[in-house]
Amino acid sequence: MSDSASERREKLIEDGFCVVEQVLSHEFLVELRRETDKRLEAATDPQALSTPRERAESSGLQYQGSDLHLRRDDNKLIDRLINWKPATDALLAMGLDDFESHGAFILLSKPPGGPRLYWHHDWMDWNDPISLAPWPQKILLAYYLHDTHRHNGCLQIIPGSHRKRIDLHDEIERAQDSDEATNIHFLGHDEGSAEFREHPDQVDVPVSAGDLVIGEARTLHAARANDSDTRRSLLLGWFERPRDTVPGYWQHAVPEEILKRDKALVYATARNPGKYLGR
Repeated sequence: MSDSASERREKLIEDGFCVVEQVLSHEFLVELRRETDKRLEAATDPQALSTPRERAESSGLQYQGSDLHLRRDDNKLIDRLINWKPATDALLAMGLDDFESHGAFILLSKPPGGPRLYWHHDWMDWNDPISLAPWPQKILLAYYLHDTHRHNGCLQIIPGSHRKRIDLHDEIERAQDSDEATNIHFLGHDEGSAEFREHPDQVDVPVSAGDLVIGEARTLHAARANDSDTRRSLLLGWFERPRDTVPGYWQHAVPEEILKRDKALVYATARNPGKYLGR
Protein backbone atom coordinates (compact mmCIF):
# COMPACT_ATOMS: atom_id res chain seq x y z
CA MET A 1 0.00 0.00 0.00
CA SER A 2 1.27 3.46 -0.86
CA ASP A 3 1.82 5.99 1.89
CA SER A 4 -0.98 8.18 0.51
CA ALA A 5 -3.46 5.28 0.62
CA SER A 6 -2.41 4.41 4.17
CA GLU A 7 -2.80 8.03 5.23
CA ARG A 8 -6.24 8.25 3.62
CA ARG A 9 -7.45 5.13 5.40
CA GLU A 10 -6.14 6.44 8.72
CA LYS A 11 -7.92 9.74 8.15
CA LEU A 12 -11.14 7.92 7.29
CA ILE A 13 -10.84 5.85 10.48
CA GLU A 14 -9.96 8.77 12.74
CA ASP A 15 -11.81 11.73 11.21
CA GLY A 16 -14.63 9.98 9.36
CA PHE A 17 -13.73 11.16 5.86
CA CYS A 18 -10.94 11.50 3.32
CA VAL A 19 -10.50 12.91 -0.19
CA VAL A 20 -9.08 11.18 -3.26
CA GLU A 21 -8.18 13.82 -5.80
CA GLN A 22 -9.04 13.73 -9.51
CA VAL A 23 -10.61 10.27 -9.66
CA LEU A 24 -12.87 11.06 -12.62
CA SER A 25 -11.32 11.57 -16.03
CA HIS A 26 -12.25 14.77 -17.86
CA GLU A 27 -14.21 12.80 -20.46
CA PHE A 28 -16.23 10.86 -17.89
CA LEU A 29 -16.84 14.03 -15.88
CA VAL A 30 -18.30 15.70 -18.96
CA GLU A 31 -20.57 12.69 -19.59
CA LEU A 32 -21.80 12.71 -16.00
CA ARG A 33 -22.47 16.45 -16.09
CA ARG A 34 -24.47 16.06 -19.30
CA GLU A 35 -26.54 13.21 -17.85
CA THR A 36 -27.18 14.87 -14.50
CA ASP A 37 -28.04 18.20 -16.10
CA LYS A 38 -30.60 16.39 -18.27
CA ARG A 39 -32.12 14.72 -15.22
CA LEU A 40 -32.23 17.98 -13.27
CA GLU A 41 -33.89 19.80 -16.14
CA ALA A 42 -36.50 17.05 -16.35
CA ALA A 43 -37.10 17.39 -12.61
CA THR A 44 -38.34 20.95 -13.13
CA ASP A 45 -41.27 19.35 -14.95
CA PRO A 46 -42.44 16.57 -12.57
CA GLN A 47 -44.47 14.86 -15.29
CA ALA A 48 -41.29 14.44 -17.37
CA LEU A 49 -39.82 12.06 -14.79
CA SER A 50 -40.24 8.44 -15.72
CA THR A 51 -41.84 6.98 -12.59
CA PRO A 52 -44.07 8.15 -9.70
CA ARG A 53 -41.22 7.32 -7.31
CA GLU A 54 -38.88 9.66 -9.18
CA ARG A 55 -41.51 12.39 -9.10
CA ALA A 56 -41.90 11.96 -5.34
CA GLU A 57 -38.15 11.93 -4.77
CA SER A 58 -37.69 15.17 -6.68
CA SER A 59 -40.18 17.20 -4.64
CA GLY A 60 -40.02 19.02 -1.34
CA LEU A 61 -36.31 18.65 -0.58
CA GLN A 62 -35.27 22.26 -0.32
CA TYR A 63 -32.18 21.64 1.83
CA GLN A 64 -30.79 18.78 -0.25
CA GLY A 65 -31.64 20.64 -3.45
CA SER A 66 -32.46 17.37 -5.20
CA ASP A 67 -32.62 13.71 -4.25
CA LEU A 68 -32.87 11.81 -7.53
CA HIS A 69 -31.93 8.14 -7.33
CA LEU A 70 -30.14 6.82 -10.41
CA ARG A 71 -29.91 3.03 -10.45
CA ARG A 72 -27.31 0.93 -12.19
CA ASP A 73 -29.99 -1.32 -13.66
CA ASP A 74 -31.53 1.64 -15.48
CA ASN A 75 -28.49 3.73 -16.28
CA LYS A 76 -25.29 2.53 -17.94
CA LEU A 77 -23.36 5.58 -16.72
CA ILE A 78 -24.18 4.72 -13.11
CA ASP A 79 -23.12 1.12 -13.63
CA ARG A 80 -19.89 2.45 -15.08
CA LEU A 81 -19.45 4.79 -12.11
CA ILE A 82 -19.95 1.96 -9.61
CA ASN A 83 -17.21 0.01 -11.38
CA TRP A 84 -14.96 3.00 -12.14
CA LYS A 85 -11.46 1.53 -11.98
CA PRO A 86 -9.58 4.54 -10.52
CA ALA A 87 -12.04 4.46 -7.61
CA THR A 88 -11.95 0.69 -7.11
CA ASP A 89 -8.16 0.85 -7.29
CA ALA A 90 -8.16 3.55 -4.60
CA LEU A 91 -10.40 1.44 -2.35
CA LEU A 92 -8.20 -1.60 -2.95
CA ALA A 93 -5.07 0.35 -2.03
CA MET A 94 -6.77 1.47 1.19
CA GLY A 95 -7.82 -2.09 2.06
CA LEU A 96 -11.49 -1.26 1.48
CA ASP A 97 -12.07 -3.69 -1.38
CA ASP A 98 -14.64 -5.70 0.62
CA PHE A 99 -17.20 -2.89 0.26
CA GLU A 100 -20.09 -3.49 -2.13
CA SER A 101 -22.33 -0.91 -3.77
CA HIS A 102 -26.01 -0.57 -2.88
CA GLY A 103 -26.56 -0.39 -6.65
CA ALA A 104 -27.41 3.27 -7.11
CA PHE A 105 -26.15 6.83 -6.84
CA ILE A 106 -28.11 9.82 -5.58
CA LEU A 107 -27.97 13.05 -7.54
CA LEU A 108 -27.68 15.85 -4.99
CA SER A 109 -27.73 19.26 -6.64
CA LYS A 110 -28.00 22.53 -4.74
CA PRO A 111 -29.45 25.34 -6.92
CA PRO A 112 -28.31 28.97 -6.79
CA GLY A 113 -29.48 30.40 -3.49
CA GLY A 114 -30.06 26.96 -2.00
CA PRO A 115 -29.94 27.04 1.83
CA ARG A 116 -27.68 25.10 4.17
CA LEU A 117 -28.13 21.37 4.60
CA TYR A 118 -28.80 20.51 8.26
CA TRP A 119 -26.47 18.50 10.51
CA HIS A 120 -27.19 14.78 10.38
CA HIS A 121 -25.61 11.34 10.06
CA ASP A 122 -26.68 8.49 7.79
CA TRP A 123 -26.32 5.48 10.08
CA MET A 124 -29.62 3.76 10.85
CA ASP A 125 -28.41 0.82 12.94
CA TRP A 126 -27.47 2.18 16.35
CA ASN A 127 -29.11 -0.82 18.06
CA ASP A 128 -26.59 -3.12 16.41
CA PRO A 129 -23.29 -3.65 18.31
CA ILE A 130 -21.49 -3.26 14.97
CA SER A 131 -22.02 0.47 15.59
CA LEU A 132 -18.97 0.21 17.85
CA ALA A 133 -16.75 -0.79 14.94
CA PRO A 134 -13.50 1.19 15.07
CA TRP A 135 -13.19 0.62 11.32
CA PRO A 136 -15.45 1.99 8.54
CA GLN A 137 -18.50 -0.24 8.09
CA LYS A 138 -20.70 1.79 5.74
CA ILE A 139 -19.28 4.53 3.56
CA LEU A 140 -20.42 7.08 1.02
CA LEU A 141 -18.58 7.80 -2.19
CA ALA A 142 -19.35 11.34 -3.32
CA TYR A 143 -18.15 12.45 -6.74
CA TYR A 144 -18.22 16.22 -7.13
CA LEU A 145 -19.13 17.41 -10.63
CA HIS A 146 -18.16 21.04 -10.02
CA ASP A 147 -15.48 22.86 -8.06
CA THR A 148 -17.06 23.21 -4.62
CA HIS A 149 -16.12 25.63 -1.85
CA ARG A 150 -17.63 27.44 1.12
CA HIS A 151 -19.55 29.88 -1.12
CA ASN A 152 -21.39 27.32 -3.26
CA GLY A 153 -22.31 24.55 -0.86
CA CYS A 154 -19.26 22.53 0.16
CA LEU A 155 -19.50 19.63 2.55
CA GLN A 156 -19.01 20.26 6.27
CA ILE A 157 -17.95 17.51 8.67
CA ILE A 158 -17.30 17.24 12.40
CA PRO A 159 -14.21 15.01 12.56
CA GLY A 160 -14.40 12.11 14.99
CA SER A 161 -18.16 12.42 15.54
CA HIS A 162 -18.64 8.87 14.17
CA ARG A 163 -16.91 7.35 17.19
CA LYS A 164 -17.44 9.87 19.99
CA ARG A 165 -20.63 11.47 21.27
CA ILE A 166 -20.68 15.26 21.22
CA ASP A 167 -23.23 17.84 22.33
CA LEU A 168 -24.76 18.06 18.88
CA HIS A 169 -25.92 14.43 18.92
CA ASP A 170 -28.39 15.21 21.69
CA GLU A 171 -29.39 18.58 20.26
CA ILE A 172 -30.46 17.18 16.88
CA GLU A 173 -32.24 14.15 18.29
CA ARG A 174 -35.69 15.33 17.16
CA ALA A 175 -34.55 15.52 13.55
CA GLN A 176 -32.82 12.15 13.53
CA ASP A 177 -35.72 10.44 15.27
CA SER A 178 -38.43 11.85 13.00
CA ASP A 179 -40.02 9.70 10.33
CA GLU A 180 -39.58 12.79 8.18
CA ALA A 181 -35.86 13.09 8.90
CA THR A 182 -35.04 13.57 5.23
CA ASN A 183 -37.75 16.24 4.99
CA ILE A 184 -36.59 18.32 7.92
CA HIS A 185 -37.85 21.45 6.16
CA PHE A 186 -41.15 20.84 7.95
CA LEU A 187 -39.33 22.00 11.10
CA GLY A 188 -38.60 25.34 9.45
CA HIS A 189 -35.24 26.83 8.60
CA ASP A 190 -34.11 28.42 11.85
CA GLU A 191 -30.47 29.49 11.67
CA GLY A 192 -30.40 29.45 15.46
CA SER A 193 -31.52 25.85 15.82
CA ALA A 194 -28.95 23.12 16.41
CA GLU A 195 -29.62 21.54 13.03
CA PHE A 196 -28.34 24.65 11.22
CA ARG A 197 -25.87 26.22 13.65
CA GLU A 198 -22.17 26.52 13.06
CA HIS A 199 -20.25 24.12 15.31
CA PRO A 200 -16.82 24.91 16.78
CA ASP A 201 -15.37 21.58 15.64
CA GLN A 202 -16.68 21.64 12.07
CA VAL A 203 -14.39 21.68 9.04
CA ASP A 204 -15.15 22.64 5.46
CA VAL A 205 -14.25 20.14 2.73
CA PRO A 206 -13.66 22.12 -0.48
CA VAL A 207 -12.96 19.96 -3.54
CA SER A 208 -12.28 20.22 -7.26
CA ALA A 209 -14.52 18.79 -9.96
CA GLY A 210 -13.65 15.11 -10.38
CA ASP A 211 -12.54 14.62 -6.77
CA LEU A 212 -13.95 11.78 -4.67
CA VAL A 213 -14.93 12.23 -1.02
CA ILE A 214 -15.17 9.04 1.03
CA GLY A 215 -17.24 9.50 4.17
CA GLU A 216 -18.29 7.44 7.18
CA ALA A 217 -22.05 6.94 7.51
CA ARG A 218 -21.88 7.63 11.26
CA THR A 219 -20.13 10.99 10.91
CA LEU A 220 -22.11 14.18 11.52
CA HIS A 221 -22.08 16.27 8.37
CA ALA A 222 -23.90 19.13 6.66
CA ALA A 223 -23.35 21.43 3.67
CA ARG A 224 -23.05 25.17 3.29
CA ALA A 225 -25.55 27.28 1.39
CA ASN A 226 -25.02 27.89 -2.30
CA ASP A 227 -24.47 31.63 -2.55
CA SER A 228 -23.28 31.44 -6.15
CA ASP A 229 -25.30 31.92 -9.34
CA THR A 230 -24.79 28.35 -10.60
CA ARG A 231 -25.92 25.00 -9.25
CA ARG A 232 -23.56 22.61 -7.45
CA SER A 233 -24.03 18.90 -8.20
CA LEU A 234 -22.58 15.68 -6.89
CA LEU A 235 -23.31 11.97 -7.18
CA LEU A 236 -23.37 10.05 -3.90
CA GLY A 237 -23.38 6.27 -3.61
CA TRP A 238 -23.53 4.00 -0.57
CA PHE A 239 -21.15 1.09 -0.10
CA GLU A 240 -21.12 -1.41 2.78
CA ARG A 241 -18.88 -4.23 3.97
CA PRO A 242 -19.98 -7.52 5.63
CA ARG A 243 -21.01 -7.16 9.25
CA ASP A 244 -19.76 -10.57 10.36
CA THR A 245 -16.07 -10.12 9.53
CA VAL A 246 -13.18 -7.97 10.70
CA PRO A 247 -11.24 -6.11 7.97
CA GLY A 248 -8.02 -7.85 7.02
CA TYR A 249 -5.95 -4.73 7.71
CA TRP A 250 -7.29 -4.33 11.27
CA GLN A 251 -4.51 -5.26 13.71
CA HIS A 252 -5.92 -3.65 16.85
CA ALA A 253 -8.36 -4.80 19.51
CA VAL A 254 -11.91 -5.64 18.49
CA PRO A 255 -14.65 -4.43 20.87
CA GLU A 256 -16.01 -7.25 23.03
CA GLU A 257 -19.57 -6.40 22.05
CA ILE A 258 -18.71 -7.09 18.41
CA LEU A 259 -16.99 -10.38 19.23
CA LYS A 260 -20.13 -11.48 21.12
CA ARG A 261 -22.56 -10.02 18.57
CA ASP A 262 -25.41 -12.37 17.61
CA LYS A 263 -24.96 -12.66 13.85
CA ALA A 264 -28.35 -14.30 13.41
CA LEU A 265 -30.27 -11.53 15.15
CA VAL A 266 -32.06 -8.85 13.13
CA TYR A 267 -31.54 -5.58 14.99
CA ALA A 268 -34.29 -2.97 14.89
CA THR A 269 -33.27 0.20 13.10
CA ALA A 270 -32.59 3.31 15.16
CA ARG A 271 -31.55 6.79 14.03
CA ASN A 272 -30.40 8.09 17.39
CA PRO A 273 -27.10 6.88 18.90
CA GLY A 274 -27.52 4.87 22.06
CA LYS A 275 -25.04 2.97 24.16
CA TYR A 276 -22.88 2.05 21.18
CA LEU A 277 -21.52 5.56 20.65
CA GLY A 278 -18.64 6.36 22.98
CA ARG A 279 -18.11 9.45 25.09
